[in-house]
Amino acid sequence: MKKSREAKDDQQNSHDPSRRRFLKGVGIAGAGAAVIDKLWIEAEANEEQPTSPGILKGTVAVVLDVNGEKRTVQVEPRTTLLNTLRNHLDPAITGPKLVCDMGTCGACTVLLDGKPGYSCLVLAVDAANRKITTVEGLGSPENPNAVQTAFVENDGLMCGFCTPGFVTTISAYLKKNSNPTLAEVREACKGNFCRCGTYPRVFEAALAAAKAGPR
Repeated sequence: MKKSREAKDDQQNSHDPSRRRFLKGVGIAGAGAAVIDKLWIEAEANEEQPTSPGILKGTVAVVLDVNGEKRTVQVEPRTTLLNTLRNHLDPAITGPKLVCDMGTCGACTVLLDGKPGYSCLVLAVDAANRKITTVEGLGSPENPNAVQTAFVENDGLMCGFCTPGFVTTISAYLKKNSNPTLAEVREACKGNFCRCGTYPRVFEAALAAAKAGPR
């Protein structure tokens, strides 16, 4: 009889935690919470500390030489040249187009010291000491350059998104090679893509501009 009562008591104790067990569990939980609080405070402190003295924060003043004019702009150090030209200058430079934003389509092509480059891959702060020429700087509606004129006369454009990049690339290439072959024009334009498929007219315009000479 005594043994059966003791067995019953043990069974109850196994399901009902004792005061000692309860306090022990609370103690462990409290210690865990204290550790978490300590780690949280340390993490916040580390976030407040600059990871490197060379990292720039906020915005910086950048002076850009765009189409022969000095333009001062206030941008974050991570801002691309394309973003700066289109969204931070006043008045804006909208010839270079944002299409792929990955340096593959060529719609954002500008000339950096006379050489074609993807402005979506160049930071504005890195272009501060370079001569930047966009399609607007090659000619105007009243006085277009030879390539711009040839594009109009040979119907070398459709939707127009890729056109500024092609005009800029070809204009730079014809300064190096004034009498190119069709194969050479195709090679020069390999960094520019046209989703409308106007390539034959683009190449015809390039060859026509070469024959017309500088304008």
